[in-house]
Amino acid sequence: MRRVGPRRSRRARHSAGFPSDLSGFVVVTHPFHPLKGERLEVLYSKRRGPDTVFVCSGGVSGQITLPLAWTDRGEPQAARRLSAEGLAELDTLTRNLRGR
Repeated sequence: MRRVGPRRSRRARHSAGFPSDLSGFVVVTHPFHPLKGERLEVLYSKRRGPDTVFVCSGGVSGQITLPLAWTDRGEPQAARRLSAEGLAELDTLTRNLRGR
């Protein structure tokens, strides 16, 4: 008779414990993202270097990866005012691009 020891569980590749508050839904807040304003279900979250990314249902392939900063859970972007110098530089740049 073969002796069977305690069963050992295997850890999944992305099983590092993330707080449960990272599950649920996120809203895309990146101003130029095609899904801006959409509420997406979080399938799981993982670390990518020092940052956290969410893998959500949606997108062309059925899943989309979003950095934390591009969602409603990221830090809100600070409002920046344009200066007269910045507007002048923008004008010069657009004129150069148009060939004037």
